[in-house]
Amino acid sequence: MTLITDEQRQQMLANGEAAARGEDSDPYPVVKLFTPDAHAIWLLTELDPDDGDTAYGLCDVGLGSPELDSIKLSDLESIRGPSQLPVARDLHFMAKRRLSKYAALARVDGSIND
Repeated sequence: MTLITDEQRQQMLANGEAAARGEDSDPYPVVKLFTPDAHAIWLLTELDPDDGDTAYGLCDVGLGSPELDSIKLSDLESIRGPSQLPVARDLHFMAKRRLSKYAALARVDGSIND
């Protein structure tokens, strides 16, 4: 399974282009990725239009301190959990709130809960 669909890639690139232009936006997450055998979750909103690999969003590696950060999709593709399962895309994810709201709630809870 690919981590993001072509449609998600296009939306994330558009969000990345808006951010590169300095537009003040607070997009909805486009994709939710997770480790099926661990507690890591990534809610991603944009891709860097220059490299098409660096994603930005809310990153929760399961240590109780989710943060807004960047990560390369190519790095996520190489991650394996304790049972050697790869990172997967939540096929049923539909964002309910903007990224800033997810981040604020995650900071209070110590994890992404949705």
